[in-house]
Amino acid sequence: MKTLGRWLDSPWRRSAVAAVAGALPMLAFPAPSLWWFAYVALVPWLLLVRTAPTGRRALYDGWWGGFGFVLAVHHWLLPNLHVFTFVLAALLGVLWAPWAWLVRRFLGGAPSPGRIVAALLVLPSGWLTVELVRSWQGLGGPWGMLGASQWQVEPALRLASVGGVWLLSLLLVAVNVAVAVLVAVRPSRTPALAALLATVVAASAAWAWAPRPHVGGETRVALVQPGVVPGPGPRFDREEQLTRQLAGQAVDLVVWGESSVGHDLGDRPDLARRIAALSRETGAPVLVNVDARRSDRPGIYKSSVLIGPDGPTGDRYDKMRLVPFGEYVPFRSLLGWATSVGEAAAEDRRRGSRQVVMDVGGGLRVGPMVCFESAFPDMSRSLARDGADVLVAQSATSTFQQSWAPAQHASLAALRAAETGRPMVHATLTGVSAVYGPEGRRIGPPVGPVGTDASTARVYEVPLADGVTLYARLGAWPVYLAGLVLLALGLAEGGRSVRRPRRSAPERRVPPARTVRGSPARPGR
Repeated sequence: MKTLGRWLDSPWRRSAVAAVAGALPMLAFPAPSLWWFAYVALVPWLLLVRTAPTGRRALYDGWWGGFGFVLAVHHWLLPNLHVFTFVLAALLGVLWAPWAWLVRRFLGGAPSPGRIVAALLVLPSGWLTVELVRSWQGLGGPWGMLGASQWQVEPALRLASVGGVWLLSLLLVAVNVAVAVLVAVRPSRTPALAALLATVVAASAAWAWAPRPHVGGETRVALVQPGVVPGPGPRFDREEQLTRQLAGQAVDLVVWGESSVGHDLGDRPDLARRIAALSRETGAPVLVNVDARRSDRPGIYKSSVLIGPDGPTGDRYDKMRLVPFGEYVPFRSLLGWATSVGEAAAEDRRRGSRQVVMDVGGGLRVGPMVCFESAFPDMSRSLARDGADVLVAQSATSTFQQSWAPAQHASLAALRAAETGRPMVHATLTGVSAVYGPEGRRIGPPVGPVGTDASTARVYEVPLADGVTLYARLGAWPVYLAGLVLLALGLAEGGRSVRRPRRSAPERRVPPARTVRGSPARPGR
């Protein structure tokens, strides 16, 4: 250990180790999907930060670890954003610097049992605050939240219905902190063991007590995935061909992926007529997605448009939350150079102003989202509260076809379904397309997900549910709880600094004058 400590005395070696430690949680996300690893993935990072010799060094350890985390989870952006991916990772990595300072503050040295108990509350709260800040769509949105790694774990999905992905992140960090204490702080293991036991008991109680969605009835939804087809014209032809195969299959809704139509339907009424003909053939409305310059207003929009047997129904949703750099460049006057080093948007897309719930007939109501928006828990919650029976995400990840991005994106639909108690359809142009039931479980086999190598149309029998989950009712309450913990910490630290007596300067003692046989000494002698 002493040899390792001396090796880490080099700032650059320590920074490299911090970046690698911060990157480890990537293995818990798809495609590896080692969900169990999320319960210990932060331990190496925690152990490193607690040994930081100074608070300033802890800040650097947090920054470099955050850099590694962001770069690893978003590594599939590298072929498109190139060097700008490193710039983004460095900027976002700063968010973890204060969290690392708290790690050293509460776990550094030989922490007392009281400090360990405080760490088990403060450090998960600090991590959740970081996730909240970076969830702002201008900073990239909530992609790669630690709790999202549990998308295929049924008990975790049940907990998501209680507190959303926020609760899962909070519990995962608490477990990681407890494990780090058990590994490194031998004399004071009791609080960590108690915390692990309390987490298990609380999670089990929430799992048993949380109301389940009441499933009753079903609807038949068809997904049309054309595959990798270059150009909007050939893509439309392929989608038309696949949709015709659904005739006679008694579907209630046909869903095409994001950017499935490359022309505004006001400018191209011939395309609208062709889709309306498909609606008549299949006996179901078709939800398409138009990525084009609008004919009725300036700018390019990405819009979900519902088309029935007589043409567009008038139901339209314009995408509200755009992908930074992919669909617009934030602070373009300052960061516009990103278009010269990667595939950043040459022209900013325009934003919609409100979410929409569409009536597709037969009493079925759907809430559309477009691509990136399925990462935001509040958007699906809002649609469920507004009466959507089925959540729909139209996506296109063809730019990242051979990466981990398609599987990561599809996994988010499981969480949104579990959080709201509403089934969710994730339809893409090139895969991965999938459907999840109201408890977050993937529907299939025999149908199952549609991979990135498929060009097909598939019909899913989607169970419908009613009732309101606790998350849909209360929202992101774990975030508020984390805020209260950090507020209490701030008040306690402030009160301690006020009560601490100020140290006065020591009095200067003047040495007594020297005397020679009872007489004062003369100056200079």
